[in-house]
Amino acid sequence: MAMQRQLRVLENETAGDGAAALQVAFATSDLKHVDQHFGSAERFAIYRVEAERVTLSQVAEFGSLEKDGNENKLLEKFVLLDGCAAVYSQAIGPSAVRQLLGLGIQPLRVPEGSGITALLTALQHELAAGNTGWISRALERQRRDRKRFDAMEAEGWED
Repeated sequence: MAMQRQLRVLENETAGDGAAALQVAFATSDLKHVDQHFGSAERFAIYRVEAERVTLSQVAEFGSLEKDGNENKLLEKFVLLDGCAAVYSQAIGPSAVRQLLGLGIQPLRVPEGSGITALLTALQHELAAGNTGWISRALERQRRDRKRFDAMEAEGWED
């Protein structure tokens, strides 16, 4: 089913002051707990996480989806998650895991009912402590992307 509703939060200030920041998504029905299977998730909440600050960036709602193995329903979710470093869900199939990893998005499976606030706090602590595992890889990928665009800008434009 196609995305039915999307809320994107816009801020007046420039996002980030150069501090390490990650965008992460949560498969949630109530915006408080991770309680959805990735493939059939009806809602995702996306947050920007820095060591000192967490900001809700976006909420997207999909209609009711069946756990039927139809992978076409995942395409819109992959588009939605573009720019995210990770997605937290209660469960996720192996094909979706492979596709997410191919897109540079770390799938994270957590126990049903895990609180989003607690997961965000833990992620903030990991960012402040010095980044390990998937967090280090995600931040390095962001640095490489930024350098690539800086290099393109330095080349200039010619018609």
